[in-house]
Amino acid sequence: MIKRIAAITFIFLCTTVAWAILGTTIFQRTYDYGSAAEGRVESTWGAPQNQLPPVASYDEIVPKKELSTVNGVQRETVTQEKITNGLPLESSHLNVDLNLEHRQKGLLWYSTYKVGFDGTYSFRNPSGKDQTIAFTLNFPTAQAIYDDLVFTVDDVPITLKNEKNSASGTARVAAGKTATLKVGYKSQGLNDWHYSIGNGAVGNPGGGSVAQVRDFSLKMTTNFKDIDFPENTLSPTEKTETANGWVLDWNYKNLVSGYQIAMTMPEKLQPGPLAGRISFFAPVSLFFFFFLMLIITTMRGIELHPMNYFFLAAAFFSFHLLLAYLVDHISIHLAFAICSAVSIFLVVSYLRLVVGTRFATREAALAQFIYLVAFSYAFFLKGFTGLAITSGSIITLFVVMQATGKIRWKDRFAPPTPSPSINPAETLGAPASITS
Repeated sequence: MIKRIAAITFIFLCTTVAWAILGTTIFQRTYDYGSAAEGRVESTWGAPQNQLPPVASYDEIVPKKELSTVNGVQRETVTQEKITNGLPLESSHLNVDLNLEHRQKGLLWYSTYKVGFDGTYSFRNPSGKDQTIAFTLNFPTAQAIYDDLVFTVDDVPITLKNEKNSASGTARVAAGKTATLKVGYKSQGLNDWHYSIGNGAVGNPGGGSVAQVRDFSLKMTTNFKDIDFPENTLSPTEKTETANGWVLDWNYKNLVSGYQIAMTMPEKLQPGPLAGRISFFAPVSLFFFFFLMLIITTMRGIELHPMNYFFLAAAFFSFHLLLAYLVDHISIHLAFAICSAVSIFLVVSYLRLVVGTRFATREAALAQFIYLVAFSYAFFLKGFTGLAITSGSIITLFVVMQATGKIRWKDRFAPPTPSPSINPAETLGAPASITS
């Protein structure tokens, strides 16, 4: 018995090393390719977006006095200097429509989305005369496309000047009057969408850490339920659940804050990291399976040679090997179901020949389903994996302790008693020896 346990332990350790190599390979395939794949996703779909409010300003020529000293004589010269004055933002009313569309590259899913943005901003001309105001909208990122662009002042389209990452135009605004700027576009992004309530100083968008907004409202509509707000961002003041997602509202009359409004797109179950974690955990599943097989066969007097355990370990390993190279081609759930069926079929069909159909289809199949399939599926239960596996382990311990409580293990591990030798001659009634 001790030699058999030692052989089974050696098989277990060799299989554990194989799983460690497989898990390392999966993570290497995932992240080595994933680092390059993310750049390709951004180049074809778009990068994370951070939208800033537009700015409005006008240029003014003012005299500038300069004092200089020439030959001990102080002189005053007047030059003309151009300064830029920003218009105060009176109100902001925004609508954002986020539509999540996951994309898979290799062993990773990427949270790509489409965004529809439109905003109505009011700027007041505080100067005492009519001014030609320059309105500038900085786009959220340079790595994106912007379709169906709307840019009007008081409902009148204006001629735009496009730069690398902004669009601007000018319009005449009377003294003391308020101009209404409407902007809108459709775009695409990745992972996160942000809106910064402050635009910083004129000419330095986003440069201020704390900003003040008046008469502000933002309505966000999502087509997904699993909403998540990043750290250091403002929570919505109102939430309304819809059939497909949420309607989120941020409403402020006079807000001073350094926080942004943001949404993080929910991630899909990642095939590569999931397959890697399951592979690294596989020795625990095999340990429970071997332990239960050893207990059952010892109780029933069934003989399983260490070579039989070797093939059982190989059938377990086939589950993870097939899963590692199937998840990047089909759904992770379908791949898991196929791998489970293949592995259970290998074990049942093999033990049917070694032990018998009843043991193979009942005890062995049930044990493999619990400790390979169910334990591995626990990794799909985000946040409950450890609890599920711990509960299964404790239940297993209880069942085995109850089933083996009356077994005299000393007798089980005792060497077999040799049978007394019998002389055939004595059996036939002949004398044991003949002396000549």
